[in-house]
Amino acid sequence: MTDAVARLAEVRANIAKAEKEAGRPAGAVTLVAVSKTFDADAILPVIAAGQRVFGENRVQEATAKWPALKQEAPGIELRLIGPLQSNKAREAVALFDVIETVDREKIAAELAKESGKQGRAPRLYVQVNTGLEPQKAGIDPREAAAFVARCRDVHGLSVEGLMCIPPADENPGPHFALLEKLAREAGVEKLSMGMSGDYETAVRFGATGVRVGSAIFGSR
Repeated sequence: MTDAVARLAEVRANIAKAEKEAGRPAGAVTLVAVSKTFDADAILPVIAAGQRVFGENRVQEATAKWPALKQEAPGIELRLIGPLQSNKAREAVALFDVIETVDREKIAAELAKESGKQGRAPRLYVQVNTGLEPQKAGIDPREAAAFVARCRDVHGLSVEGLMCIPPADENPGPHFALLEKLAREAGVEKLSMGMSGDYETAVRFGATGVRVGSAIFGSR
């Protein structure tokens, strides 16, 4: 058993415990294994251990390694969890099953155009900058519900959830609570929140997906 497989089992057990403590059904939370910067040799044992949902930050990096991995292991779901540039929308729509970082009008328009061209519609999340950090991607929380509505009504996109990355130096709980409130206002059901250091907290606040990298694959 590789170290990553052992850590994967530990993360799964922690999620199951957090679900139970929060009174949530077993399996309510999807574990997204964040494989950015790791090569196929590091990822394959985790796939062999049954993990099927993976997250990548960069379109170019994912395009280099995931088509072959997807051929080897049917049933993989690949999520883009890093910022998306409009000139990468074509590749992103072609490769990713879920795009979690829709955060501006131009991206919404490009995704709508490419989905129409390719006949392929990845599931979408709107990224919210809950800490209003100027260096971080994501839409202003005060504009989130209206932006989700525009994605639907103007661009014909189906948005299934919201995503956030709380400020590193703050208690994540209030940010998770804010995202849950915004999701209710926007009429979406999915919440992608929580990473290696705070995923158990996120489960307690209603996360439906947690993005865990270093706690599985080790430090980068």
